[in-house]
Amino acid sequence: MKKTISIIGGGAAAITLAAFLNKQKFEVTIFEKNKALGRKFLVAGKGGFNLTHSEQIESFIERYTPSSFLKEVLLKFTNNDLRDWLYSIGIPTYVGSSKRVYPKEGIKPILVLKAIQTVLKENGVKIDYNKIWTGWDISNNLVFNNKEQVKSDYTIFALGGGSWKVTGSDGNWLPIFEKKGVNTIPFQASNCAYNIEWENDFILKHAGAPLKNISITCLNKKQKGEVVITQFGLEGNAIYALSPEIRSELKKQQKAIIFIDLKPTLSYEAILIKLKKSNSKKITELLKRELKLSSVQIGLLKTCISKEDFLTINTLAQKIKSLPFNIINSAELDESISTVGGICLSEIDLNYQLNTIKNNYCIGEMLDWDAPTGGYLLQACFSMGFGLAQHLNAK
Repeated sequence: MKKTISIIGGGAAAITLAAFLNKQKFEVTIFEKNKALGRKFLVAGKGGFNLTHSEQIESFIERYTPSSFLKEVLLKFTNNDLRDWLYSIGIPTYVGSSKRVYPKEGIKPILVLKAIQTVLKENGVKIDYNKIWTGWDISNNLVFNNKEQVKSDYTIFALGGGSWKVTGSDGNWLPIFEKKGVNTIPFQASNCAYNIEWENDFILKHAGAPLKNISITCLNKKQKGEVVITQFGLEGNAIYALSPEIRSELKKQQKAIIFIDLKPTLSYEAILIKLKKSNSKKITELLKRELKLSSVQIGLLKTCISKEDFLTINTLAQKIKSLPFNIINSAELDESISTVGGICLSEIDLNYQLNTIKNNYCIGEMLDWDAPTGGYLLQACFSMGFGLAQHLNAK
């Protein structure tokens, strides 16, 4: 007789798990609180559906915090394995100029989701919609909508994090696990905008302007990329990737100091030579012509350093390479791309099984791990789904 598996949630981790489970061994049901699967999956694709990244797997793994948590499963189901699988179900991909991986042109997120749903249908996976998980009964059976009880041999929770509530990823399940004695951590924003108190004149001129080809450092980590100046502060890939370091500093001292390198392709010495060799008497024109700095980059320098330092070549060169800013806060939880917190990693074993509740597993963003944007978040969810399917199939 087949064993029964209940999967709670219908995001990337859940549907990948269901796609790889052995239909000869299991009867699988996905319980989804919404009227359709993958709402956050689809929202993530609105700005271009970044499925994973083409980076070499060794350095790929180091993008995660903690990197050791996901190492084994990322090696089992790599970014290349994901691309091969997607191709096998009719979703060819390509590597963009940023080395991020996208579906071939013309393939929208809904088509990717439909291709995976076709696999689920072929595997005999049942999907039960409008089912909100509200806890366990005294026999550890699942309870939905405060009344309906479901007994299964294995239960997998893939409930998501605490961002983008409109998609159903609201984190309201956290107290249920706490009441059960499972250690949890409150959700915190990650991959989000960070608050800097700009001077009025600067933000009036430059709100919405991009800072391209820069690098940002926080603590001992440096990230190249670009950001956007906003009324709130900064947002963009160059600062999203520093989320763990910024959170750590905010927690310790209620502020985080970052350093922006406006010209990462040139050393301090090279900048100094260019500035000293120029015949231009106007510093602003010199910065534009010799260093190709944009008006927003020059505006940053003028608003952050004194007029005397701006006119002193040696000091100006130093600030171009390391311009300090104080971050005083992060964006609201629901405005973040992802979250950290949730189930403590110490509460699960190597196969994601809860230590205190046998045959109950947790995967995806509901666990306390972090990753930058660029395909890393989705890849981890895909890999966890695959890894757990392998484990269960071997039982």
